[in-house]
Amino acid sequence: MSALTLKNVYKAFGDTEVLKDISIEVEQGEFVVFVGPSGCGKSTLLRVIAGLEEATAGEVHIDGKLVNTVPPSKRGIAMVFQSYALYPHLNVANNMSLALKQEGVSKAEIAERVQEASRMLQLDDYLKRFPSELSGGQRQRVAIGRAVVRQPKLFLLDEPLSNLDAALRVSTRLEIASLHKQLDATMIYVTHDQTEAMTLADKIVVLRDGRVEQVGSPMELYNKPANKFVAGFLGSPAMNFLPASLLKDGDTRVIGLRPEYIYLDENGPLSAKVQHVEQLGGDTNVIAMVGEHMVTVRLFGQHAIAPNQQLTLGFDPATLHYFDE
Repeated sequence: MSALTLKNVYKAFGDTEVLKDISIEVEQGEFVVFVGPSGCGKSTLLRVIAGLEEATAGEVHIDGKLVNTVPPSKRGIAMVFQSYALYPHLNVANNMSLALKQEGVSKAEIAERVQEASRMLQLDDYLKRFPSELSGGQRQRVAIGRAVVRQPKLFLLDEPLSNLDAALRVSTRLEIASLHKQLDATMIYVTHDQTEAMTLADKIVVLRDGRVEQVGSPMELYNKPANKFVAGFLGSPAMNFLPASLLKDGDTRVIGLRPEYIYLDENGPLSAKVQHVEQLGGDTNVIAMVGEHMVTVRLFGQHAIAPNQQLTLGFDPATLHYFDE
């Protein structure tokens, strides 16, 4: 039985359609990431699943049951928001246990669940602290712990790492991945960060303008993007797009070429003038112009390349992607 099924879901605010014919299947235990640019509808879709927004049309099924008219508290879901939404007057233990107390769970079971979640999230030393005494990463772990103790059928996470600095994002991302494995839980995770999507997901749903562009595993989407939008959205640095006519084969389509598949080649087909060089230590990113078209080249290691230098570039034709209109 699927953990979540969306059938032809639409959502409109007045005359503005935000979600357009969304159909998605999420299996038990899957980690599914909704990804797309700001305004694509991913957070609205999560809120429709949670019951915080009512679908204008279509069906939402959780654990095999139609839940369109079921209130959020009865859907068997737990949500982690971008803002931590912790009660400032309650310590960590009480923030994590409040929902269980409201549901009438026994004191002994509450203590057991809080202890287990605290162990998983390494919060044992902070249970008596208040939110004001915690770092941003610790607060986010408490918010995740509050969801864990409820033992929901479905975890919904709405950009939970966006308020954290770069180092904390990486460490908390690892904690969420580890938690998913420990709990064997079904998780829906919303982000605009394609790195989070690629590193966390079993399955990625790419959204644009309220529609699903493609669904698949991270490597399926990376290696076989359905269209130019998906190809350009996943991957860092982003895929290069050039007219196929540059290859002098008379083709009118657009070619896509990932930066890591381009290399320095004295006999290569592309002549480029360097605009800018990003020395990253382990990698060197070279931004160059091929005629009127900007191209990013990702070279492994350190390279003594300077602006205005002329380069000749090659690539394996097998790595090309072709896109028509």
